[in-house]
Amino acid sequence: MADHAHFPRHRRTRNLVALAVGLVLPGIAFAAQVKGKLVGLEKLMNPVWAEAKDVNSHRFSWREPSPTVRAEFRNLFTYAPKEVCVAALATTAQQPPAMPLLITVGGGRTTPVTVVVAPGTRLHFENRDPFAHRLYGVNQPTFPPGEMGQGAARDWTAPGPGRYEVKDELSPSIRSWVIVEPNVAAIAYPSVQGAFSIPQLAPGEYTLKAFFAGAPAGTPKSVVVAFAPLDVVLPVAEGVRADAGERD
Repeated sequence: MADHAHFPRHRRTRNLVALAVGLVLPGIAFAAQVKGKLVGLEKLMNPVWAEAKDVNSHRFSWREPSPTVRAEFRNLFTYAPKEVCVAALATTAQQPPAMPLLITVGGGRTTPVTVVVAPGTRLHFENRDPFAHRLYGVNQPTFPPGEMGQGAARDWTAPGPGRYEVKDELSPSIRSWVIVEPNVAAIAYPSVQGAFSIPQLAPGEYTLKAFFAGAPAGTPKSVVVAFAPLDVVLPVAEGVRADAGERD
């Protein structure tokens, strides 16, 4: 048998590449990380705040900021980890996940507030407050008001693509939104500073899109995912440029 050292160099290289591919392809799906930063979060205003400030709503818990509070904290700001959802939209329709998406109720809010899912995704609402809630889907006969005591849960699947609002008969400050998009491949929630990461995306073309209070926020961004990590800047408010979030 001839020693492989006598093979031409290009043949040895080709054989090694073929061996490597043969080992990887059967069991491993290539994926890459997409990470980035949302800019303009300070311009997003939760509609619940506007309702609470309106005297006709009779929400008498609203208070003006104290002058002893530092200036940068006197204005209300969006809590991005709950309220802003970043979705990676593929070019083709996606299958729903096998496991339900957990949405908890507690402290006067749901976590998360906005979710973006593929059609057929099961939502699992769980009450973590020490008192009852009565969640329901606005104008949704498939999600009527239902009593949820402490620790209780209920599941719901939106009937199809669209925008759905979920409220609570017992706590008017609880408002959340479900956006059903056929091409949702993955979602992520940013940090308070706006940093987000989607760790596992198969190679291909995607549109990164932020959602807030049940609606698209800012300017979507088209990206091509290969095998190297991507780092993007995504504006979430009109009039905010992408370069506003670039790092020095």
